[in-house]
Amino acid sequence: MHSGPIGIFDSGYGGLTVMKEIVQQLPQYNYIYLGDNARAPYGTRSFETVYRYTLECVEWFFKQGCPLVILACNTASAKALRSIQQNDLQHLNPDNRVLGVIRPTAEVIGQYSETKNVGVLATVGTVQSGSYEIEITKFYPEINVYQQACPMWVPLIENNEHENAGADYFVKEYVDALVQQSQGIDTVLLGCTHYPLLQQKIKAVLPDGVTLLSQGKIVAESLADYLQRHPEMEDRLSKDESRKFFTTDSVADFDRHAGLFYGVEVRSAHVELGK
Repeated sequence: MHSGPIGIFDSGYGGLTVMKEIVQQLPQYNYIYLGDNARAPYGTRSFETVYRYTLECVEWFFKQGCPLVILACNTASAKALRSIQQNDLQHLNPDNRVLGVIRPTAEVIGQYSETKNVGVLATVGTVQSGSYEIEITKFYPEINVYQQACPMWVPLIENNEHENAGADYFVKEYVDALVQQSQGIDTVLLGCTHYPLLQQKIKAVLPDGVTLLSQGKIVAESLADYLQRHPEMEDRLSKDESRKFFTTDSVADFDRHAGLFYGVEVRSAHVELGK
């Protein structure tokens, strides 16, 4: 089999926070990032629409030669991953793999909580899917999961308003709404890959002693472990340390925003999907 890059997908820019951590931990591999910015955000769309869009993007990655695709998007992981794994991989390419960001986080979150009360801040779509509650309960049936949708956070971040004073109101509103669900919450997960950009503001309004987790480092560690346990996949990955970036929308807009999430300047190319 030919070797190929690891594909990393998100509906927009947020997955770049995950890619940044993965590349730091596993720099030897080639990576392709695709942001479906023309159809973002996914967080408020129906299950069927998110599934259809995500499947189109996974098919695109496979055509680029990616044997492994990471859905670095909580909404896609919640609404599309299982269907793609169970129904589509078999006929697309049974040797390829598609992984998400929810399960790796669910596998370890119990290690952080002493009170067994965990909070999740996420998009409307991710909260409505119940995916975090389902996955966390599989590994830690004793944990109580409290969720809060934060519909204003992604627009604030993508319009570069997240560092302004106006964002403080919406950060406090959603964090307070989560904390009010249970005084016992001692661990809060950022269940959207955009939210690390609000991390300092969120920490400032969380009660003292509450642990705040973002997914990037957890997903990167999980991927490193996965490749160690699956040498047959690791052997199929190309290792020239190349990074390529693609967007379904304006290249200029993508490049201007992407550095904010990825940490260094990015140059992308345009891809047409859904025609």
